[in-house]
Amino acid sequence: QVQLVEFGGGLVQAGHSLRLSCAASGRTFSNCALGWFRQAPGKEREFVAALSWSGDAYYADSVKGRFTISRDNAKNTMYLQMNSVKPEDTAVYYCAARVLGLATTTTYEYDYWGRGTQVTVSS
Repeated sequence: QVQLVEFGGGLVQAGHSLRLSCAASGRTFSNCALGWFRQAPGKEREFVAALSWSGDAYYADSVKGRFTISRDNAKNTMYLQMNSVKPEDTAVYYCAARVLGLATTTTYEYDYWGRGTQVTVSS
């Protein structure tokens, strides 16, 4: 079992930066693929970024060049650095882990999920 808890959400002005963290407990996630997803009101949960256990990163087109996903296996923590945020980035952000699998953009392939953290970007 892996428990995931997100930190770092809040209210931020457009153009500014925010860093989300996701702390894992229960087992090491060094061999897990990791992902960030988000869900805006009235919309489906969508892929934001993913990171394979080997370090390959993947991004949604809407965040490419602005967001960076990373991990610190020693701290069992993953991050999402959000730069140049836009009002359309407003959503609840979820971290996810997939054990012994490749990084993927699809929600159903992840085994564990955090409860989410709200990010609101004001214009």
